[in-house]
Amino acid sequence: MRVLLVEDEVGLAETVRRGLTREGFVVEVVHDGEDALWAATEQPFDVIVLDIMIPLVNGYRVVEELRRREVWTPILMLSAKDGEYDQSDAFDLGADDYLTKPFSFVLLVARLRALARRGAPERPTVLTAGDLSLDPARHRVLRGDVELSLTPREFGLLEFLLRRKGDVVTKTEILRAVWDPAFDGDANVVEVYVRYLRKKVDVPFGRTAIRTERGTGYRLDPDGG
Repeated sequence: MRVLLVEDEVGLAETVRRGLTREGFVVEVVHDGEDALWAATEQPFDVIVLDIMIPLVNGYRVVEELRRREVWTPILMLSAKDGEYDQSDAFDLGADDYLTKPFSFVLLVARLRALARRGAPERPTVLTAGDLSLDPARHRVLRGDVELSLTPREFGLLEFLLRRKGDVVTKTEILRAVWDPAFDGDANVVEVYVRYLRKKVDVPFGRTAIRTERGTGYRLDPDGG
């Protein structure tokens, strides 16, 4: 099994490389995001282990760019960042698994083998509503020919609305799907992000795709507004 290990801590990278080699993996190590993009694009790997805080191009951007280039190799993010939003952002951008430092080497090996068995996923279907389109794999949103720049949370909200286009969805449903099933904060955060999203996907184009259903929730127009 071929593994690309992207880790800027040289000592840790060598320790992990030696351990994986003893387990029968063939490991290539790079220490920054630019080398990671080149290696992952130009060579075949069964799985990529990718640190977030790496030089030149950080791990989040590496994931996003690889998916944009239609490189579907399974990616395990390896990071000291253990917040739920850090992990959510990684998955939103196209990561397949996430392991926080310090980590169990036995667990790392098990997860790598599980990802390799699963293989590279098929490219997800592009979601559309009129001339509004969202590509989950490439993390790309277009309004007509104009590419839009969304934050990971805005992207997740738009993806959920597109998957349920035409349906009225409540704030509770949105919080469970886009934030967390156990979210116990202020539900008005949904209103805030709906407003952010409208300013990017509707207002500049004179559209009203995201509609408020008073007293109920929100609905995305199947025709794109």
